[in-house]
Amino acid sequence: MSQDVRQWLAEIKHLQHKLESAYKERDEALSSAANWRRLYETEAQQRRTETNLSQRAIADLKERLQMTQSSPLPKLMGDVPPAIAQKIASLDTLESLQQALAQALVECDRLAQALRAEQTDHDQTRKSLTAALGETVDRLAKERAAIQKGQHPH
Repeated sequence: MSQDVRQWLAEIKHLQHKLESAYKERDEALSSAANWRRLYETEAQQRRTETNLSQRAIADLKERLQMTQSSPLPKLMGDVPPAIAQKIASLDTLESLQQALAQALVECDRLAQALRAEQTDHDQTRKSLTAALGETVDRLAKERAAIQKGQHPH
């Protein structure tokens, strides 16, 4: 009889150790999920900030382009920094003005492409981090289910 009690007590102790191990694994999985979530949020915030800055730069360039096209040169000269005003003043021929405009448009296009690439990178990062987070949550759910069934996850 006392042998049976000792055997049951040993089994209970063994099961308690397994349960502690399962809790530890669960806590590690939760910590990992929280870490991934934090990394994702940090990356997403950086991407949003970079996107906003790029969009503002593009909007500024478009506004300057519209101002250049719609307003006379003397009025424009009062709205720009002196270094740019000097460069504009040096554009004394139609060809040089067209070349400067072409360069500005190329730069605007480059910034728009960079913005699109940044948005694509952001989407890919979001998908990757979401997938990793989903896998972690799935693993945690499987471990919880195994714990509830009294089984030890492999």
